[in-house]
Amino acid sequence: MISFENPAAFFALLLIPALFFLRALKIFTPITIPLTISDWNGPKFKWEDPVRKTFSRIYHAMALLGFICAVTAWASPIIHKQTKVYSSRGTDILFVLDTSPSMAAQDTPGVTRLEIAKSAMENILNSNSGECVGIVEMAKEAALVVPPTMKKEAFFKKLKTIVPGELGDGTAIGTGISCAVFHLESSSAPKKCIVLLTDGENNSGAIHPYTAARLAKEKNITLYVLGLGTKGSVPLEYVDPKTGRVYSGFLDSNYNSQTLAKIASEAGGKFFEATSLSSLSQTIDVIVKNESVVQSYQIHNTDKKYYTQILIATAVLLILSIFIRTAILREVL
Repeated sequence: MISFENPAAFFALLLIPALFFLRALKIFTPITIPLTISDWNGPKFKWEDPVRKTFSRIYHAMALLGFICAVTAWASPIIHKQTKVYSSRGTDILFVLDTSPSMAAQDTPGVTRLEIAKSAMENILNSNSGECVGIVEMAKEAALVVPPTMKKEAFFKKLKTIVPGELGDGTAIGTGISCAVFHLESSSAPKKCIVLLTDGENNSGAIHPYTAARLAKEKNITLYVLGLGTKGSVPLEYVDPKTGRVYSGFLDSNYNSQTLAKIASEAGGKFFEATSLSSLSQTIDVIVKNESVVQSYQIHNTDKKYYTQILIATAVLLILSIFIRTAILREVL
């Protein structure tokens, strides 16, 4: 929210229409002597110089903007910002994000499944909420790439760099869930949950998904499983981040939704199918709201003054307007 320490300064802007009014009355206008040049009994000579007219308009516009900026600086603008400072812990949410090559499939032309998943997570988590969020990246292997944190900027910075195939070709769902459980079990958060986003079946890793799901239940960690993408033949194109080799073709997308639902039920959780960005965003929004807890917080107010910045802009505009008038238009001040 913006406010001004000296709002009365804006009354000075009334000088602008007053100046135009006085000039219309031939007051405060420069003294001019008309000079008519023409052939004998011929048409009058007219000097057309579009470049000079353009620079003249620019000069007047800069002078006017400079005056407005000077008045605004005199009014001393301040922007007030309020932020929530939480004094109690919220929910810990770990996203287990499938980054296998199949996540490069494009159910929507030009947009991969991984990009849809990342966009949905950004859309929902951009709010200033009190959850701690993290990421476990999963493919042939699994690794914690963002520990649960309230610093959403760190979360989003890493999320944007994730690409398909970073952890190999495969889908180790059991390993991914187990990795998330391992990093959540010692957390002191009042609620803990895992959100698995995948488009495939478990085909890698030494831990069975049902075993990992039951482990999450034993640790009182809620598990949500989100099946991504449509079924059928889907175009796929991606660059292997390790070799640089380009893969292009079609993916026979036909994952077993019943298996994913069974994984969720083993943990006492829920399974959702999401075929578009809107449906995925709605699902993640529901999950975050369901897992939210009441937190105590304080409102921290910060004020930032912009007097100096606007004054610098005023000086730049006035200097440029003087330069145009004296150096280009060659007029005397």
